[in-house]
Formats: sequence, structure tokens, C-alpha cells
Amino acid sequence: MFGRRRKKRNEETDRTETRAPREGVAGAVSFGNEVEPGERGAEPVKEADRHRATGPWDAGEDAPEMKRMDLGGMRVPMEQGTEVQVNVAQDGQGKQKIIGVTLVRGKSALQVQPFAAPKSSGMWDEMREELREQVVKQGGKAEEHEGTFGTELKALVPVPGRTTEDGKQLAQRVRFIGVDGPRWVLRGVIRGEGAAKPEMMAEVEKLFSDIIVVRGDQPSPPGELLQITVPKQIQEQMAKAAQARAAQQAEARRTAAQQGGTGTSPNGAAPRGPGGASPNGSSAS
Repeated sequence: MFGRRRKKRNEETDRTETRAPREGVAGAVSFGNEVEPGERGAEPVKEADRHRATGPWDAGEDAPEMKRMDLGGMRVPMEQGTEVQVNVAQDGQGKQKIIGVTLVRGKSALQVQPFAAPKSSGMWDEMREELREQVVKQGGKAEEHEGTFGTELKALVPVPGRTTEDGKQLAQRVRFIGVDGPRWVLRGVIRGEGAAKPEMMAEVEKLFSDIIVVRGDQPSPPGELLQITVPKQIQEQMAKAAQARAAQQAEARRTAAQQGGTGTSPNGAAPRGPGGASPNGSSAS
């Protein structure tokens, strides 16, 4: 049967490893039906597992050994030449909350987010339809294609505030990929060359497949973002970056006040990182 993968074994006892449950999940989204954890060895074989025969991996599976950064809900590869950016946003109380991680390699960017899911497959199908509707509402185009990880969404997404010399709206190519794992879904958003150039697509897909998702044993509503935590060093970098941004914004406001301008960028939008990655994050190579 496809999709069934051997659990990690302790070399001395040849018994399945047990992992301490991780407390807490990010966010407060409630869908009214929490997913209760089952016995790890009793996980059903899902048709979707064939799309991740070489990854992404569950924490209880035999993933290839490599250097990875432990971010709580997932472990991401730290290959030479890959930059890890932590994506943050403000919650209702004005506090920063980690909403994802972007892996930047050359001129390609891959944002990844792990979500809780039920044991049955199909959640990626629902997410993909929601993403397609969002792209269309923004004035973009989106079509489904069969890719390395099953059905994905290839889209042309308008870039806010950017037009050609003759006034036409500029758009960027984006790929939305995802897989259903054991009680989790890993979603990826690819921008830059990895979304447009065939020779770069495989390189970005390899980054996605090398990720390990750590679902934990706590019950969580389907669709809730798994908690992403960062090492202390990166937390300090994030704090310094936030201070630097605040200082830059304050200086921009002072300059705008002196010049009588608005202080916005020429195209009316905030600058973006490689491949469209969010600038509001800390990074580590």
C-alpha cells in the first residue's frame, strides 16, 4: 500500500519513539469541531500520501538527515545559500505574531505554513478553492495543474500600486502548493523564479519536500496554524529589526513633514524582499 512509511525506531529497543507533546497552538480560530489525537501507529493510509513519498515529512517518519532549524511546528532545511525569514503580523492587541516562514534561495521565495487537519484527506482541496477565489477577487487569474505534490494552483496575482508605463496593472506569477499529512496540511506559496522558470521549480520543490512537520498530540481545530517558535537568537534579531523599522518610519515621517510629502514609496506600496517575500521578518542564513 502506498503512503505507509516506517516510523522511526530506537536502535537499542526497536520500539517506536515517543515524543513529548508540545503545548499550545498559535491563533484562536474555532471551527466548532476539534480534532482529537489518535494512536500514532493507527494513522490511516491516505491516498494523498503518495504525493509526499519523498517529503514533506511527519515528525514520526524517517526523514533524510540534514541540518534543519527547529521552529516548533516544523523543522526547515538550512542548506547553504538558503535564507530563512520569519513572517510576522500584528494581532488584535497590536502584538507581533508569527504567521509563517519564508525560505529564500536566489531569486525564488517559498513561504510555508503548517496547519492542523483531520485524519481524513481533503483539506488542501478546500484551501486551494479558497485561494483561487481570493485571487479572482483581487483581479487575478488562477488555474489548477498537476504538479509534484498533486494538484496545485498556478496564478497571476496583481501587484498593488504597480503598473506599466501605459497604465496596465502589473502581476506576478505565484504557485500555491500543498499536501495533506497525518493530521496536518503544509501549504507553500512560491514566488519569483521558482514560480516562473522550469529550471528553478525543482530546486524550490526540494526545499518544500525537506520540511518536517511537528503536529504534536494536542487537539486543535482544523485549519488552525500550528505554533511556530524561533530560537532566542532570531527573536533578538526580530526585536532589533522591529526597532530599526520603527526608527526608519519615524525618520521618513520627519522627512515627509519637512518636504510636505506623504512619505510613501513612489508606487504607493511597501518594498518587498526577494521574490515578493514580506520585509516584515527576521532572517538567518
